[in-house]
Amino acid sequence: MNTAVLDCVEENIREGISTAEIDRLVYEYTMDHQGIPATLGYHGFPNSCCISVNEVVCHGIPNENQVLHEGDIVNVDCTTIVNGFYADASRMFIIGKTSSEKEKLVRVTEECLKKGVQAAQAFTFLGDVGHVIECHAKRNGFSVVRDFCGHGVGIQFHEEPEVLHYGRKSSGMLLVPGMTLTIEPMLNMGTWKVVMDQSDGWTVYTEDRLPSAQWEYTILITESEPEILAH
Repeated sequence: MNTAVLDCVEENIREGISTAEIDRLVYEYTMDHQGIPATLGYHGFPNSCCISVNEVVCHGIPNENQVLHEGDIVNVDCTTIVNGFYADASRMFIIGKTSSEKEKLVRVTEECLKKGVQAAQAFTFLGDVGHVIECHAKRNGFSVVRDFCGHGVGIQFHEEPEVLHYGRKSSGMLLVPGMTLTIEPMLNMGTWKVVMDQSDGWTVYTEDRLPSAQWEYTILITESEPEILAH
């Protein structure tokens, strides 16, 4: 279901659409398919998804007045509850043509996610996941946001463990079969430091106002390869 919601967004996102209209699509699709948008009302969050454009790192609040333009890079982050279980994923979208630098940021962030998923093998360590993500980001000239991380997910929105997107090999919690968690690296074009918009208490910007990108999967640790549950 969580993947299907993002598929619906992918089919409809375009230049000229407002972020509020995307949010309505997420709400209507989720409710029509017997799901619940988990962010709606979560600690007072007012919408059914987070939409973060360009220099917004995460937790962007959909807005009727925020219209997408050619060249924007956009993260849509949806969490869905079905039969009491949570799944959490996000995707990046490029509106029309954008700069080569933004394209690279979006591409490398997705590569970091996939490398992190591949590193999340049973009986390895969470530090191994963060290490491969950070190394790939740095090799490509980007920084990894440190203030936000992935997390366990299942019968609650946010569960243990915290999944850092930086770290040392062979450090942190041991990954064992049956664990479900999100990997959701946020990469910045400039500094990794971020600031929160105090006027709404949610929207997080890059400190230097350079672009940011994020991709997120929910995965299951198995005896063999990690299984992607939502993307």
